[in-house]
Amino acid sequence: MSSAYQLSDATRARFDREVAKYPPEQRQSAVMACLTIVQQEQGHVSREAEDVIADYLRMPAIAVYEVTTFYNMYNQRPLGKFKLNVCANLPCQLRDGQSALDHLCHKLGVEQGGTTADGLFTVQKSECLGACADAPVLLVNDRQMCSFMSEQRLDELLATLKAHAAAEKN
Repeated sequence: MSSAYQLSDATRARFDREVAKYPPEQRQSAVMACLTIVQQEQGHVSREAEDVIADYLRMPAIAVYEVTTFYNMYNQRPLGKFKLNVCANLPCQLRDGQSALDHLCHKLGVEQGGTTADGLFTVQKSECLGACADAPVLLVNDRQMCSFMSEQRLDELLATLKAHAAAEKN
């Protein structure tokens, strides 16, 4: 199979370290770690990369694809510098989660799942983030949980992230 994605020696070494954590017959257990490595290096996980991971782990490509599509932490396409996952699951919807999502989309001029023209923000609806009592909540780049996100707090967050991005450029 020909693929646009190729494993570099450094990536293969990282994969090898992850696979070594499991018995040889369970090398497929490293699938999430391998997906994470590719995403760290490429910014997203392409179908071609999923196929390479499947070959490397000796598992069906569909099994890798199932993992990639099940977890929203894996980006299947290039996204903005800041990925904002807003919980709009039922408990959060009852506490203005959908309103927070709508506010961000309106403020940034994007549809749900869209990325701003400057490539700075991608706004996505998320399933449960496990912080229903703190709703509305959102997760920045799959790492930073933000709670009680009123429209004012959302606007402040956007300003802070924009300032951070501008400071990085200078």
